[in-house]
Amino acid sequence: MTNATAIAAIAGAVEGTIGPKGLDTMLVDRFGDVTITNAGVTILDKMEVNHPAARMLINTAKAQQEEIGDGTTTTTIMAGALVAVGVDQVVRGVPVARVIEGMRAGLRAAEASLTKRSRPLAGLDDPALRQIAYIAGREHADIADLVVEAVRLTGQEKLQEQAFKLADTVVAQEGARNEVFMGVIIDKQRLNKQMPRELKQVQILVVDDALEPEEIEDEALGTEAGFARYLELQREFKANIAKLIDMGVGLVLVDRGVHYMAEEMLTDAGVMVVSRVASRELRQVAEHCGARMIKRTGLNKSKADLAGYLGRADVVMEDEKLKQVRLLGGAGKPMATVLVGAATAEVVGERERIAKDAASAVQAAVRGGYVPGGGAIEIAVCRDVERARETVKGMAAYGLDCVSSALRKPLAQIVANAGFNPLEKVEDVIAAQAEQGSDALAINCDSGEIADMLELGVLDPTLVKLHALKAAGEIAEAILRIDTIIKKKDDSDDNISKSVANTDF
Repeated sequence: MTNATAIAAIAGAVEGTIGPKGLDTMLVDRFGDVTITNAGVTILDKMEVNHPAARMLINTAKAQQEEIGDGTTTTTIMAGALVAVGVDQVVRGVPVARVIEGMRAGLRAAEASLTKRSRPLAGLDDPALRQIAYIAGREHADIADLVVEAVRLTGQEKLQEQAFKLADTVVAQEGARNEVFMGVIIDKQRLNKQMPRELKQVQILVVDDALEPEEIEDEALGTEAGFARYLELQREFKANIAKLIDMGVGLVLVDRGVHYMAEEMLTDAGVMVVSRVASRELRQVAEHCGARMIKRTGLNKSKADLAGYLGRADVVMEDEKLKQVRLLGGAGKPMATVLVGAATAEVVGERERIAKDAASAVQAAVRGGYVPGGGAIEIAVCRDVERARETVKGMAAYGLDCVSSALRKPLAQIVANAGFNPLEKVEDVIAAQAEQGSDALAINCDSGEIADMLELGVLDPTLVKLHALKAAGEIAEAILRIDTIIKKKDDSDDNISKSVANTDF
């Protein structure tokens, strides 16, 4: 019962944000700093939570975000409904084992129904793609257009790669203008102003290390042999920098610091250096420019060997206003960057979150198709689950009812947030879908009337719905299986006791 109450509290914290009429949440820290958002994952990530069951739900929602990049609010709401109804069934006398058995059967039926009802995209020019971005991007038309353009530049093959996340290409900056370009942004400036601000047809070296001589321990420097080795390493390092200059390297990106000797030599040679570049950005540059990352010891290689580590780009330029370096037209894999502008620093984070949600949703749709949104598909799946109830024997049928109730919850909450009676509207939709044989009917949140979500362009990625259903089922089962909460003893107490026992006073 305590766990169910905690889960309900977490679900209640985000349910007011779902749907086109969902409202924002203000998060305030102990210093009074404010974050305003209606992104479920942001609310869950930043809220202070102590209850273990509540933390379990938050971790599940974060896993949804990590895997798919969208659908955390839906996951949380459905998990809350599954647990709430499951506990009610247990209170009525249904054994927990039977509830879980029925839930599993209902979830299997729901996943099969969702998969069957999924629609494939007709390529990257399908108009549905823009609508998916528009809905996931909370009806920000400018962001939807940016994301769709980035999708087309990136290409189907790249979007299908499991390791690639389109959301990672999104950057939001105060004072920037909205744009999409083939290239990568490094959120750093050149090492000093004497270095060139713009280069063309550039050879690029990516150093996943410090650009400094190899280190010698302080104790070794106190010996004659150690000091001689130190001087040798300094000469070797200087020769390596001269070698890079002689090879025509125009840009050097470094993970950590840069030695003053290297900075001076490279500046004099007209080479741009950017230091302390984030690892993620280094990997993006290497992939886009066709470079291979190298450690400082690798600089000892011959020119012929080093040439295999160099990447290339058509243009490298620093934007002094935005304090960033851009690499355009890399010789490696195509990679689009989505730059989202914001008028003030206060809205930069929220604009970035919105764009990342839109990018994640679009990529999920490319990979797995789409379904009608607005709670319509959940109602259609709910009807299929209820038909499957006839095949479930005994008290397990009550567990299947938990899944039916959870599938009704998204539409009920969307309608409630729009100011209509959820009980009335959900029943209206169920009746309309059954009468017309359509899985796309739901409620127009402006008028309160039955409407076709496909015609309105309210579309959701199938993978988001499937993963949300699976994640909600897993956390609900885990919570319902917990019968007792026991506080663990602190292992450090035992260690202290043993230490005291072994001490000679």
